[in-house]
Amino acid sequence: MKKLLFVFLALAGVAFAADGEMIKSYSAIAAGIGLGIAALGGAVGMGSTAAATISGMARNPGVGGKIMTTMFIAIAMIEAQVIYTLVVGLILLYANPLL
Repeated sequence: MKKLLFVFLALAGVAFAADGEMIKSYSAIAAGIGLGIAALGGAVGMGSTAAATISGMARNPGVGGKIMTTMFIAIAMIEAQVIYTLVVGLILLYANPLL
């Protein structure tokens, strides 16, 4: 783990020591990787939320409406985290504060 942290710090040092083009390229890579990880996490979270909702409605169909409402709120919160990552990625790509 320490070696990985050292590599990241070394790459950050190279990025800040170089011209603006290298910072732009590292920002594009960071935005792509960050959005990919956020989308993967959001998809896993939404899938497990839907599976738990279906299981709960199968066990007790009488409270299906309440469970469905809670599921939609949970999915909206999960999707909000992915949208926040998209916004940070777009800021890194178009209005880069590191330049």
